[in-house]
Amino acid sequence: MASIQWQENPFWNPTPTSRLTPFTAQTAEQILTYHRSWPHYQKTPLWRLEGQARALGLRDIWIKDESYRWGLRAFKGLGGTYAVGRCLARQLGLEGIPPYAVLTNRLAGRPPVTFATATDGNHGVGVAWAAAKLGQQAHVFLPRGSTAARLNAVTRAGGQVHASDLGYDDLVEWVALESLRQGWTLVQDTAWDGYTEIPMWIMQGYLTLMAEEFLAPQAELAPTHVFLQAGVGSFAAAITAFLANVFGPAMPRIILMEPHSAACFYRTARSGEATLQSATGPINTVMAGLACGVGNPIAWDILRPWVSAFVSLGDSVTEHGIRVLAQPCGSDPAITSGESGAVGMGMLSLIAQDPHYAQMREAVGLDAGSRVFLISTEGATDSDIYRRRVPEGPLPPVP
Repeated sequence: MASIQWQENPFWNPTPTSRLTPFTAQTAEQILTYHRSWPHYQKTPLWRLEGQARALGLRDIWIKDESYRWGLRAFKGLGGTYAVGRCLARQLGLEGIPPYAVLTNRLAGRPPVTFATATDGNHGVGVAWAAAKLGQQAHVFLPRGSTAARLNAVTRAGGQVHASDLGYDDLVEWVALESLRQGWTLVQDTAWDGYTEIPMWIMQGYLTLMAEEFLAPQAELAPTHVFLQAGVGSFAAAITAFLANVFGPAMPRIILMEPHSAACFYRTARSGEATLQSATGPINTVMAGLACGVGNPIAWDILRPWVSAFVSLGDSVTEHGIRVLAQPCGSDPAITSGESGAVGMGMLSLIAQDPHYAQMREAVGLDAGSRVFLISTEGATDSDIYRRRVPEGPLPPVP
């Protein structure tokens, strides 16, 4: 049996507060308009998995496929383009952020700004790509154990890549200090005391993937459950806050998922103490994009009252999800999803019918009437890792 541990939220108190204000539908629409101004913007697919839903005894399964995002194979370019754009607009003395063409025109002839970030992979690619497209520079630092494919992806995106012997959480601290010494602009997707504005911009940038689907009312797409991945928690918190604003009392149940060795939100819920804890010990998981032991406190403030259940799971769960999506049920489309992207499908397919998880299903109300919304946050960002899980079938071309 796959390793899945869960905890109902002891802090559950879904009351609207000012923490939701940066993530309204109006803000999401403005950010979507900005992203639409970028070259080669396309809305990513939303697939309906009718065959899989029938097989699992559910009413509906929808999955947003971010492997198509700008050829970057992951959603992280949304946060990078918006945060880098906001930083540059501020340096130009502009209010808000103008369209891409206006921004690049205003930047022409000016000395380039150097951005920096620590990353497990996709975030750094997004920052490097955004900086390069706007004529700027980016230093991207990856933690120990990063594969050659992840290093090469940063280089292809236009960034200067640096391998490190530090673990991810220690690397974040080091890059923050080095950015101060070098005069770089740090674009990090987590926050701490004194560093909150840019992480908030990154979180807001993620809203585009929801705005593409939920700004126009669609009765059939009103989910009862949303499964969200958590690394530092920024992505999950932005999506949760948006859903709370859009759906109000009809807010779907949020299921938050983390790898066992990096499950800081799950561990906090298990402890019953409201102060966010950090994961301890080595972080060993194939889910590189979720391998973060220190959570974003801004994200925790949002997630704490709204998540229905916190889940900690093993690599076998997402490996199962990769195979389920690649080998579809009935007429469902085949979906190429990476290690951090497929975890929702893996978990859903395992818990939906296994009697061992009957108590969890009952606690979160997962039944024949459930409409589940998943987000495949990445495609095959590391083709070698993906191929070991799915030996046959085509891979998408390298952008």
